[in-house]
Amino acid sequence: MFDEDDLAAIREGAERWEEETYDPTVERFGERKETFETDTGGQEVDPLYTPADVEGLDYGEDLGYPAEEPFTRGVYSTMYRGRLWTMRQYAGMGTAAETNERFLYLLDQGQTGLSMAFDLPTQMGYDSDAPMAEGEVGKSGVAIDSLEDMARVFEDIPLDEVSTSMTINAPASILLAMYIAIGDRQGVPREELRGTIQNDVLKEYVARNTYIYPPKPSMRLITDIFEFCAEEVPKFNTISISGYHIREAGSTAAQEIAFTLGNGIEYVRAAIDAGQDVDEFAPQLSFFFNAHNNVLEEVAKFRAARRMWARIMEERFGAENPGSKQLKFHTQTGGSTLTAQQIENNVVRVAYQALAAVLGGTQSLHTNGKDEALSLPTEKSVRTALRTQQILAHESGAADTIDPLAGSYYIEHLTDTLEEEAFEILREADDRGGMRQAIESGWVQGEIQDVAFERQREVESGDRVIVGVNEFRVEDEERAEDIETVSDEEVAKQIDRLESLRADRDDEAVEAKLEALRTACETGENVMPYIVDAVKAHATTGEVADAMRDVFGEHRGGV
Repeated sequence: MFDEDDLAAIREGAERWEEETYDPTVERFGERKETFETDTGGQEVDPLYTPADVEGLDYGEDLGYPAEEPFTRGVYSTMYRGRLWTMRQYAGMGTAAETNERFLYLLDQGQTGLSMAFDLPTQMGYDSDAPMAEGEVGKSGVAIDSLEDMARVFEDIPLDEVSTSMTINAPASILLAMYIAIGDRQGVPREELRGTIQNDVLKEYVARNTYIYPPKPSMRLITDIFEFCAEEVPKFNTISISGYHIREAGSTAAQEIAFTLGNGIEYVRAAIDAGQDVDEFAPQLSFFFNAHNNVLEEVAKFRAARRMWARIMEERFGAENPGSKQLKFHTQTGGSTLTAQQIENNVVRVAYQALAAVLGGTQSLHTNGKDEALSLPTEKSVRTALRTQQILAHESGAADTIDPLAGSYYIEHLTDTLEEEAFEILREADDRGGMRQAIESGWVQGEIQDVAFERQREVESGDRVIVGVNEFRVEDEERAEDIETVSDEEVAKQIDRLESLRADRDDEAVEAKLEALRTACETGENVMPYIVDAVKAHATTGEVADAMRDVFGEHRGGV
């Protein structure tokens, strides 16, 4: 690095350049804007960065090498030179059969992992024929009422050959149990099952509201899953601690890091309080981040988050296993950045966001379809989204070297700045009793809402340009006609299959399994073996969720 004399000379040179070269040019020609800021954080961006902006950087302490602490440069030694990131496309097409068809298509097109979207009733623990499910069956993903629905989804898909990510939270234990049961049915050893369940309930109280149970029993279910999977399904990531929805709700990049890692701290603490060894369960933790439009800010965000998590795990929890300190994460391009206007522009947005994720070192990636601002993506748009990743992997060169932007004065300065700001937010959450109490008090939600309000005001005033929306508009734009929909006939068939299942099963056996589950909920015994037994007996999603509702109660809004 540079010594003090070098830095003094650089600072002096930068001041001379600004006075003699930059300022006269600006005075004569002006600039596009009075100030330039990062995408969401509102941090002012200087016109030029030099070594003086990263003078405190210690290579060994702050950067290091890939697969070595503090993991700023990546969690694996070869990164994409050894194996490309897992290419996932989020899919859930109303019915199990349609979802199976889409999964087989995507695998045939070169996708390397499956990502499963569930409809709203499934996410809330309701069967398709429940009054609360009316009008929502199959709308935002696949309806999974029973083990037979799960079997249809994975027909002709060997579970020992694919990794499956399931975006499910409050009923994550139920859907994981079904996945394990299908693996058992296929004859796949449980230790060979690979994938991720989102299972991040705290962010539901912050951003999405698809919770079922109050916070305390919800946390208990999560730690039960940690314990069960460490013993039975060791290759399965037991939680995907999600900043994605926090960002979708309007947060800044620094808030996304802070609130996500803060939730992670709560989960780790809860597992330790339940008697689990941090180095036994922590390697199975994973994270889920958003990728927005400001490429350089997003790259710095991912690098800062990795470094922060390594330090948090060591300093707060005394983790010794390097795997416990590695922040492994999935990325999805920003749904909230997609526009219904000029939807072709979304292809470009997604490509830049995917580039940011890869330059930032993601382990898996979902690229949105251009039409997702309107509906579930069509087969054509999802193929284009997958091809975006494949072009990035095989044609762009971005995957050929590890952490290619390291050493950029701007990137390193921004990484440091985001880390500092995120740690400051975490300290404030700690002062409020930790993330759980900060959520219950409404502080976290208020912080995000303030940012979202300000960003919307900027869009409406024109201070923030959204191409095709408040600038560069097209009059009389043609609307996309090829939009995925779920028909009333398909919904009726789903309900008919559910009724047939109930008519053909052994109801006494089902009730016995559900009663055993209720007892486990009451006594504090790990619930996962009982949930697996219940779904194998053909208890439905809603029935299993209701059995736990009987003991845990329901969370009724607010915090």
